[in-house]
Amino acid sequence: MELLRGFEIAFQLGNLFACFIGVLVGTLVGVLPGIGPTAAIAILLPFSFSLTPVAGIVMLAGIYYGAMYGGSTTSILVNIPGEAASVVTCLDGYQMAKQGRAGPALGIAAFGSLIAGTFSVVGLMLIAVPLAKVAIRFGPPEYSSLVCLGLIILVTLTGGSIAKGMMLGLLGLILSFIGLDTISGVPRFNFGIMQFMDGISIVPLIMGIFGVGEVLVNIEKGDQRATIMETSFKGLLPSFKDWKESILAILQGSVVGFLLGVLPGGGAIISSFVSYWIQRKISRHPEKLGTGAIEGVAAPESANNAAIGGSFIPLMILGIPTNAVIAILMGALIIHGVKPGPDLLEKYPDIFWGFVASMYIGNGMLLILNLPLIPVWVQILKVPYRILFPLILLFTIIGSYSVNNSLFDVCLTIFFGAVGYLLRKFNFEAAPLIMAFVLGPILEESFRQSLIISRGSFAIFVSRPVSLAFLLLGVIFLLAPCIPFLYGAFRRGKGH
Repeated sequence: MELLRGFEIAFQLGNLFACFIGVLVGTLVGVLPGIGPTAAIAILLPFSFSLTPVAGIVMLAGIYYGAMYGGSTTSILVNIPGEAASVVTCLDGYQMAKQGRAGPALGIAAFGSLIAGTFSVVGLMLIAVPLAKVAIRFGPPEYSSLVCLGLIILVTLTGGSIAKGMMLGLLGLILSFIGLDTISGVPRFNFGIMQFMDGISIVPLIMGIFGVGEVLVNIEKGDQRATIMETSFKGLLPSFKDWKESILAILQGSVVGFLLGVLPGGGAIISSFVSYWIQRKISRHPEKLGTGAIEGVAAPESANNAAIGGSFIPLMILGIPTNAVIAILMGALIIHGVKPGPDLLEKYPDIFWGFVASMYIGNGMLLILNLPLIPVWVQILKVPYRILFPLILLFTIIGSYSVNNSLFDVCLTIFFGAVGYLLRKFNFEAAPLIMAFVLGPILEESFRQSLIISRGSFAIFVSRPVSLAFLLLGVIFLLAPCIPFLYGAFRRGKGH
């Protein structure tokens, strides 16, 4: 009954249009190399504030999973991934295009994404309700430990060194503390600047780091383009042989992607790599992967789409974002007055079930859009970057100003754009900073509430079994990278 109510909400004209715009823009973002879903959602976030909460989250989520679809187009035709999760698709997709089989490659990528996306939405729907019943029993100590666990997993699993991840995580926490104290209401860390009394808004932060920062990095690279394959798009519908070779890869990618998508720091990128690796292990002809095997396209494309549905489970039910995109979506919900967490299903059932139903509709829209519009996407790929990037900067500045009609926010956006550029230049991953910034207020509030309950005793965090379990898992994740070093030292010592 709830799902039927969700479809009734999703089919409302405004929500349906928001879904269409989201998946259309997302596909375009996936096709254009160098932008990515994070930057696109950051740029368009202010435009969602004029919509209802359901339409806003539907549109932004549509950009997210639409980009996963669109990224396969450039991977197959140009050998350049439109976004990071489509890197693996290049290995076999471009080889298929060179062999004149771009049509089946694009077709299986679209159908595999549809199947995997639908599978992940079913998983979200089935797991959400029982998980919410468990999570609603969490108190402040459990939430404090859970947020700590999420941040630790993100720092340890995010690409790059753990030290860099911890540095950015701490920076994100510090930035989140600027403004009024959540308990006493006393101003802090504002350096006498009145605009900081309410803290730093998430909009200029993410629009600067991901929007302006991405543009600056790509401008430095110059107008570098690969040759678009001159190939026939006939035969976009995969043959029976193609389906026979791909169906197990699609199913494997769907399961692996969904499970890894639930983990903080997992997401579409890791899912696509792991799924491709597993496919090499279980394939009857592993030697063909990398030479133009259709299963090498089906597995990663299914995995990166299935990961999206999985990543919404911690957001909706626990109030914990698993990656930078989900953190931005969480910020959008909070700005709309909707707090994600265990009571979301009880307080905002229309938003949850309308969102779930819209993902079914959005996946169907993407299949209908993707195949006929491939020639259009190819023409868009030829737009010079010197025209494209100034337009992106224009939308970024307009978006940052429109939220509060504040020039101060525009200055912050430019400042954080320079920060984002430096992060990319020195190989720092921005996700820990954004995640810590979003989770900082939740961590502080639950941590201080716990100490108030226990009258200042830290024992409350280890005396409650669930909280203790989360903390122990966090310690394991922190120590895991040291295990190979310790094992090697033990072996060397034993040898002597």
